[in-house]
Amino acid sequence: MDMDILSLATCFLLIIFSKISNAVNMISPSDSLADGMKLVSNDGSFEMGFFTPGSSKNRYLGIWYGNIPMQSRTVVWVANRINPINDSTGLLKIETTGRVVLQGQNRTAVWSSTNSSTQGVGNPILQLLDSGNLVVRDANDGDHSENYLWQSFDYPTDTQLPGMKMGWDLRINLSRRLAAWKNPDDPSPGDLTYGIELQGNPELVIRQGSVKRYRSGLWNGDGFGGAPIYRSNQVFTYDFVWNEDEVYYIYFLKDKSVMSRVFLNQTKGVKERYTWKPNTQNWTLFTVHPDDSCDIYGPCGANGNCDTSKFPFCQCLKTFKPKSPERWNSSDWSQGCIHNKPLNCQGGDGFIRLQSVKTPDTPNSLVNKSMDLKECRARCLQNCSCMAYTTLNITGRGSGCAMWFGDLMDIKQYESNVQELYIRVSASESEELKSKHKMKHALIISTLLAVPLGLLVVVYYIRRSRGNLKDEDHNEDLELEVFELGTISRATDGFSSNNKLGQGDKTRCKVLDWAKRFQIICGIARGLLYLHQDSRLRIIHRDLKAGNVLLDSKMNPKISDFGLARTFGGDQTEANTNRVVGTYGYMAPEYAIDGLFSVKSDVFSFGILLLEIISATKNRGFSHPDHRGNLIEHAWRLWKKGKPLEVADNFLVDTGNESEILRCIHISLLCVQQHPEERPTMSLVVLMLGSENELPPPKQPGFLLQNSTPFEIDSSSGNHGLSSSKNEVTLSLLEPR
Repeated sequence: MDMDILSLATCFLLIIFSKISNAVNMISPSDSLADGMKLVSNDGSFEMGFFTPGSSKNRYLGIWYGNIPMQSRTVVWVANRINPINDSTGLLKIETTGRVVLQGQNRTAVWSSTNSSTQGVGNPILQLLDSGNLVVRDANDGDHSENYLWQSFDYPTDTQLPGMKMGWDLRINLSRRLAAWKNPDDPSPGDLTYGIELQGNPELVIRQGSVKRYRSGLWNGDGFGGAPIYRSNQVFTYDFVWNEDEVYYIYFLKDKSVMSRVFLNQTKGVKERYTWKPNTQNWTLFTVHPDDSCDIYGPCGANGNCDTSKFPFCQCLKTFKPKSPERWNSSDWSQGCIHNKPLNCQGGDGFIRLQSVKTPDTPNSLVNKSMDLKECRARCLQNCSCMAYTTLNITGRGSGCAMWFGDLMDIKQYESNVQELYIRVSASESEELKSKHKMKHALIISTLLAVPLGLLVVVYYIRRSRGNLKDEDHNEDLELEVFELGTISRATDGFSSNNKLGQGDKTRCKVLDWAKRFQIICGIARGLLYLHQDSRLRIIHRDLKAGNVLLDSKMNPKISDFGLARTFGGDQTEANTNRVVGTYGYMAPEYAIDGLFSVKSDVFSFGILLLEIISATKNRGFSHPDHRGNLIEHAWRLWKKGKPLEVADNFLVDTGNESEILRCIHISLLCVQQHPEERPTMSLVVLMLGSENELPPPKQPGFLLQNSTPFEIDSSSGNHGLSSSKNEVTLSLLEPR
């Protein structure tokens, strides 16, 4: 009988022990957590207990992920990281006051929670939440109360978890910051730290000891200037809160089944973000900071601009020069740059705009959330020490003001538009750059305006010694900007390649997947529809081609170069000319032969362009081993054989929407019909692109501009002259219309 009682008691104790060690997520003042026991969050995501790191013999109380293999155990928080326990006598308790105490040998306290906010606790408990946050709360408040009396999230170690605030509680002067483990065997704080610094405009900063290694850049309302690409990532979303009570950065997972953590790596001196890959059962690096030479703090010294796309990556800001040319040329950029011309505050300095940058370091900066950009400029101009300014919040119409004083440190250049910075320069340099910019802008302004948002025709010509040429195609009612060759040369720095707008990189063709190409196709179609139908005057472009369609940073197409455009008024639908102008490979047959142009000649050009976008091949210059025809003829041959998709760029068929690709090929063949009346209008083209209605069968296109017999007209033998280009550059722009 005694044995039975003993057995029952043993079983009872084992059950209690099992509940505490494997299933319990909280303890009360009547409980304790000994070495060998653990708390487990409700959903099993996190566990807390005692562990020994690496080759160490010390014991620590920590929290780790509970739903990954033990051999991959990842500790995210350590209580007694400064005071380890050298045996297995560790014991965790919560007192009736709500104070949490970790005891070691001889019940000596080796760590305890702060108890400044735990007065008057009715029924305190210590609980491990599913977020990995260890909290002290009053059990009487209910399970869903967030009225925590203490929480481990306020005292992070080397890891930031989702929902954890990184920053300051200004009400109690509490700073939440990460400090890396000294090494994998020792969780005591190393010298690598990460947190928010409050001087000037608050920023997230990584320091190695007292030395800055990385900073996040200005929070502009949409993201951090030093990490512009992470706003649209698929893993996490984040926010930055800045008010009179708190300043903090916080992130949340978009998919709660994903595990992602921010980790400070002492060995590498970087901040890393990892995500857990269930299929490989390991952590995968997602982001790292600093991640390149320009991410490291201040590599180019004062007033330098770091640009990884250039060699060397350190450049002086515009209107600045190296302070020590000898050192600069030997790749020692530490002394930075100085103004080319001295400032004259009393004489009225000016500003130049620097686009797409990580704004300067903030210790010597001021912010004003109520000013607008105009007021910001005026205030900066009044202070002779103010060297730069910008909009504080770029969302909406923009608001607020940030100003920098003294040398500008740690500026980084980006390709995409992140933040503008207005830099103080001498008045003469400001005016010189403005004039230069206006000239350059006049030459390329049509590339900056997207139809149908607006239309600006820019025509220029070069005066020749024999006088100005005249042409009946010249629009008399247009005010033409006239530039001397010398003016154009100065505006382009002697036609420097640095002012070249750019050209396609074949190795990156797969960036333009079908979805992007279809977006471009539809955008061009809507732009032409605006010109033909929705504009106050009907406009015929007459030179639509690949080179005259530009893409912005979001791949939105912009129809440019209206130097050959003609306007129709009233019911006018077509016209003719004695001088045919345009580009080989895009001109409609009736225009090239008879000089007749209409909206349908633009439709023909659109059909060619559509086929080129689909095939990633130019119409003119196309070659095929089986025939000598151009791209149109090749597409028609494949259509007749029932293999139209073979004309498409190879990877599009495998990754794109086949029915959409096939429909666009069909539409392109309808647009390049021999006779204008058989081609659709652009309004019908837009409708066909956006619907799934059955399309009429195309007829055989006119193979006007075949490679074997390029069409030419002798202007001396008839009424028409042909002004065109075999390399798709419209040479006729050099003559007045």
